[in-house]
Amino acid sequence: MRKRLRQRYTPPRAVALIVMAMLLPWPATGEPPAEDRYERERLALVRDIEAHVQRTSDYLGRATLSARTIVALEQTPRHEFVPEALRDFAYADRPLPIGHDQTISQPYIVAIMTDLLDLEPGCTVLDVGTGSGYQAAVLARLCAHVYTIEIVEPLGRSARSRLTRLGYDNVAVRIGDGFDGWADHAPFDGIIVAAVAEEIPPPLLDQLKPGGRVIMPVGNRAGHQDLIVVERRIDGSLAETIVLPVRFVPLIRDEE
Repeated sequence: MRKRLRQRYTPPRAVALIVMAMLLPWPATGEPPAEDRYERERLALVRDIEAHVQRTSDYLGRATLSARTIVALEQTPRHEFVPEALRDFAYADRPLPIGHDQTISQPYIVAIMTDLLDLEPGCTVLDVGTGSGYQAAVLARLCAHVYTIEIVEPLGRSARSRLTRLGYDNVAVRIGDGFDGWADHAPFDGIIVAAVAEEIPPPLLDQLKPGGRVIMPVGNRAGHQDLIVVERRIDGSLAETIVLPVRFVPLIRDEE
């Protein structure tokens, strides 16, 4: 009696894929990966900042941020610049404590201070009051060179290490008194000061390039403060514009 040949059964491709999928680890459910969540929150924050800029356009003299500023905000991971215990609040539009009686500025304030400098590609800027390094990181995406000064040594050392770890090779951090600026790298296209004083320090104005701008809160430590923009005109004269009321920590001096 002739034996029947047994043919090998080949399952359809779709069935094979289902079987293969059953052998793979089942994807975790619940929260998405942290980096994906941070990216979504960061993009949502930037949209909120843009809306805030529109609402305050009468103060700012502009209704939109530049495209370069927007991209810099979208690409800068603020969660890396806040204490780990506060990372859930990294993309809330609010300042956060970073220790030593200092704060990381409200993202809206970082955005408008950056944008009002009107920086061009290839620029060199000075950032006084490094804090955790977030403002310097935003500026690093806009400029060729960023020089930033922090008087609180532990903050300065931590910011330097963090910026290096994150690959911000065009940022130099110095620990010292920012009142006198950083003359070795002057003149600057823009200067940001993230602390309040009764006036803009004269050395900073002296280190400003013609056509450049310095932006800084000016006023009383415990009273009224205004965000001020001073532009050095091409002829060397200075033009001052009051932007809007703000609240900043005081500019610390060595003698304090």
